[in-house]
Order: sequence, then C-alpha cells, then structure tokens
Amino acid sequence: MFEHLFKPIKINQMIVKNRIVAAPVNDSFEEKALGGAGLVICGHTIVEPGRSSYKSRDECTGFEKYERQETRRKVLKVHQAGAKAAIEIFHGGQEARVVDYAKGPIDMIREDGTIVKAMTREMMDETLHYYYESARNAKEIGFDCLFMHFGHGWLAAQFLSPYFNKREDEYGGSLENRMKFPLEILKTVREAVGPTFPIDMRISAYEWVEGSIELRDVIFFIQKASQYIDMVQISAGLDMNREANVHTHTTNFEERMPNVKWARKIKKNVAIPVSVVGAILNPQDADTLIKNGDVDLVAFGRSFLADPYWPKKALEQRPEDIRPCLRCLNCYHISTDHWNVGCSVNPAYNNDFVSNEIMKAENKKKVVIVGAGPVGMQAAITAYDRGHDVILLEKNNELGGQLIPISKEYYKTEIKDLLHHLKAQIQKRRIDVRLNFEADKENIKELNPDALIIAIGAKEVNIPIKGKETSNVIMALDAINHPEKLGNNIVILGGGTIGAELGLELSLVDKKNVTIVELGNEIAAKGNLLYKIALRQKMKQADTLKICLNTNCIELKDNVAYLKKGKEITEVSFDTFIMAVGLRNDINEVESLYNIIPNTVHIGDCSNVANIMNAIFEGYNVALHI
Repeated sequence: MFEHLFKPIKINQMIVKNRIVAAPVNDSFEEKALGGAGLVICGHTIVEPGRSSYKSRDECTGFEKYERQETRRKVLKVHQAGAKAAIEIFHGGQEARVVDYAKGPIDMIREDGTIVKAMTREMMDETLHYYYESARNAKEIGFDCLFMHFGHGWLAAQFLSPYFNKREDEYGGSLENRMKFPLEILKTVREAVGPTFPIDMRISAYEWVEGSIELRDVIFFIQKASQYIDMVQISAGLDMNREANVHTHTTNFEERMPNVKWARKIKKNVAIPVSVVGAILNPQDADTLIKNGDVDLVAFGRSFLADPYWPKKALEQRPEDIRPCLRCLNCYHISTDHWNVGCSVNPAYNNDFVSNEIMKAENKKKVVIVGAGPVGMQAAITAYDRGHDVILLEKNNELGGQLIPISKEYYKTEIKDLLHHLKAQIQKRRIDVRLNFEADKENIKELNPDALIIAIGAKEVNIPIKGKETSNVIMALDAINHPEKLGNNIVILGGGTIGAELGLELSLVDKKNVTIVELGNEIAAKGNLLYKIALRQKMKQADTLKICLNTNCIELKDNVAYLKKGKEITEVSFDTFIMAVGLRNDINEVESLYNIIPNTVHIGDCSNVANIMNAIFEGYNVALHI
C-alpha cells in the first residue's frame, strides 16, 4: 500500500527518501521531519533586508550574525530524522512591508500609502546581489535544497504576470520580456550554489484574477527556467489578494486537489520533476497521483498541521489514524486576524503549552463520559490512551453527535472524514461504549466513576413565530437528515454557517428555490474571513438562491412567510420552512448531572456553544489532565 509514495527520488545530486514534501507552513519543522516527510521546507528567509518581508520591515535574513545559529538548528532538526532540508528564498516585491519604499515592476502607491518604485536596472542588480548572498549562505549553512518562491503574487510573479506587470520597456509587455528578470534571478542563484546543488521553484499555474498569467506562458517559462532549476512545484492563486487567496488555501467549497489538472499538463511539457500542492488530503490520493505519472512528488501544507505524523502513519499502513484536515482555515492568521489561530483537529498546533505526547496517568481511574459527539469521543480516546478505564455513554444509537448530520452535507466531506477517524479510534481501543443510554444521576452513580465528563452538546433553537403551526416547518438538522421531507420552494430562517451551507447546497446542488432570511447584516457572521469570501463566491454561482439580510420573519400563514425589513413587508411562498437559528446549551440539564462525584467537568457545546476546534481542544486537554 502506498508503494509509489514511498519510493526514493533523486533531484540533481540529492536523494530524497520518499515523494512527500512538507510545505513551508508555520515553524514545526522538526515534527514534520520526525513525522516522516522526505523533504521539509523550513520556512523562509527574506532576500533583501528592509525591502522583502511580508511580516515586518525589521525582519532579518536567516543569515544575520545573531540569526545564524537558529537557522542552522532548522537544518539539524530536519536531518535528525533522515529528511532533507530546504529553505524558501522569499522577496515580497511591491507587497513587502518596508522602511521607506518597496520595489516592484511598476511605479504605484499601495492602498496603505506605501510608495512602490519601478525597478531600474541598478535596483535589479542590487536585488540580484541579495539573491546571490541568500543562496550562497543557505548552501553554506547546510541546507540540502533551495525553494524559490516564484508564485502567489510575490516579486518574481509580479514581473511574470501581466496582472501586475504593466511596464512598457524591455521588462514588460511580451512574455519574453516579462520573464527576463525572473530568469536573471534563477541564473544568479544557480551561479551562487553551483551546478550540483538542487533548486526547487514554486509557481502559480493560475492566479484566479482577471488578467492572470496563462498556463501556456507558465509552461514556457518553466521550460526556459529548467536550465537553472531541478524541480518545480505547482500551486495557484495570490496571497495578498484575498479573493484569490481562497484558491491558494482552499476551503471546503472547492474541489480537492484543484491544482493537479495544471500540474498534469505541466509535467507533460517539461523535463524536470514536478510536484503539486493544494488539498491533497489522504495517502491514497497522493499515491495514485504518483502511480499515474501526474506528478513526481506531492507537497502538503495544512494536512501536516493537522497531523505532522501523516507520512509515518501512511508508511505503517495506518491511514485511519491520520487526523484529517478540515480545510477550515482556522490555522491561517489571515483568516482569523490573529484572534484564535489554531487547528480544528490538532490541539497542539500553535499552542506550545499543549503536549502531543500523551503520558500515562500515575493513578488509573474509571472515567465516565456522557455524550459521544466530537468532544466526548476525543475525551474518551485521550483518557484511554492515558491508561484509564473509560465508559462512553450516548443516548442515541450511533457515535458522532452533530457530526452525523453535518457529515451528510454536500460541502462537508471533510467532516465525514473526521467522523470516520474518530469512530476508527474508538473502535481500535477497548473503550466501553454504551449506546441508547439515557444517563441520569442514578445510573451514573451505579457505574461508580472516579471522574465524570459531561459532554451532552447543545440543542437547536426553535423560536416562536406567529402562525407557524399552520405551515410546514422543520428544524435544520431534520432537513439534513431527511431531504425527502423538503419541497421545491424553501425558506431558511437563519444565515449562520448551518443555514448558509444548507441553503447553498439546496440551491446549487439540488436546484431548489431557496430564500435565506438573516436578521443580521451578513451571512455566516461567525465564519472566518476567507471562509466567508469562499462562501460568497460559491453563492454567486447559485441562480436560485436569494439572501435577505437585516430581515426578520414576523409571521407564517398557510406556507407563506411574511418578512420584514425596515418598514417594508414582503411575502414569500414556500413548501418547506427550515429553522436554522443556532444552538443553545441547556444549563439545567448539565446541572442535573453534577453533585455525583467531586471530579466532574462539563465541556464542549454544553458549556459554551462554539465549533469543532473548541470541542477537540477541550476533549483532548481535559482528558489529558484527569
């Protein structure tokens, strides 16, 4: 199984033990190497101090005197696991955070007021000098490979793409002119490291904006660049343009492996190895890509945040143990604006106080967990792994809680993966699971627990609306579970994530006429930035979807909804009215399960209605500290 994924490959004079590349996402280089990746890209170094950072105008290169030892440690951390270490060579160009002015292909003033100066020949030579130094230093400090970032709208891409490059001199206009400076960069870097040192390059096959560079031009450029580089990684989109950024870091609304169609065409037209990045979520798909000759290597970003040990689990024939990436983008600071950066399935990501190493408990306890949704299941798994005796109680006849209906939605295949993963982990452990068990004080007492975790979740809110008894009204989860109950004309009350995604599916996939009624001024208000952009883009494709913001439903009468926006009242006829106004915890029900034993805690939605990230985090950590 996965034999193609674990074949070695020779890139110039570097032998990589497998076809798995860890993309430069966050600083967990060591764990990705220990987890089994063959080539680990250890973040980036900026090229030109004060001119090329996307983080800070004060960012140093990785080779400044007092940065060198930490940069060297990146190499050592990766090498301890037998992986090869690469470093991204980065220049932000016109998008860099700078001391005075930025460099780019054209003169402009950015929205933030920063002056961008069109690079003269003298400025280009200055930048080339810094590229030379960066490449030479990277080789000297011990990296095995360079990773040239020529995609996502940074400096080289700004010259290559007609979307950015509006020059009228010898560096603009035709493709031959636009690629002159990028090729000079690669030539300079090759001269710095010599003929046998491997050079990789990332490029966007399509930028997801009007005026994007075309694929045929990308292929032609790679063909010309092949005299200097040894491998190319195919990506897509732009970083700073948020409308395009959701195609660089895809959400659940986009197909899986979206860049493979371009990588496949590029591989047929170039003579160097090709890798691809972007929503390749499981080892079966990755192995098939290599087996079919679509690409030579596969790169993983967010998947390795969700589970850095993804490669090792695949190698050991344990794909069911891989924590699946949900493509939720909570791990991305741009999405969350730094409010709550984390991973929905990996509690340790971005939380250095959380240990991924589960230590055995000093004193074995009997732990009873009430509720087998994601928080209860995760708590059961972690408590068991600590050596406790675990009893998991669930009032329904299936594990999963609200993951069960959500996993049935068209745009929630990643949730289906998570549900399968959690169930598989429960089944692999000797956890005492009791379904159809209605827990109360008396029967919990009979179990004689040492610790009690209450994880009973929350219930859908059913608000009173005048006259709703005269109409066909059902709750959102019932609508998901029983699509046969739905008519062709649907009104959904509530435009949160559940109502929005349900409405999108019913309109775009099932071709029903859908009206979403939302009291607030935006759809999916609690979603992160990029999720909301991706949702809006997808909703634009739904011709039979109507959204009414700042609108309330004041009455239902004989399958007619009376909607009020300001002083205006409109009527919408429907076959089915779906209530999707959120969840609410029942604190009285929670309280009824207290005062059984002192060591009791309630977690997840029954404590605070939140999301999967909160559920997995609390389930894992509470069980870790029993």
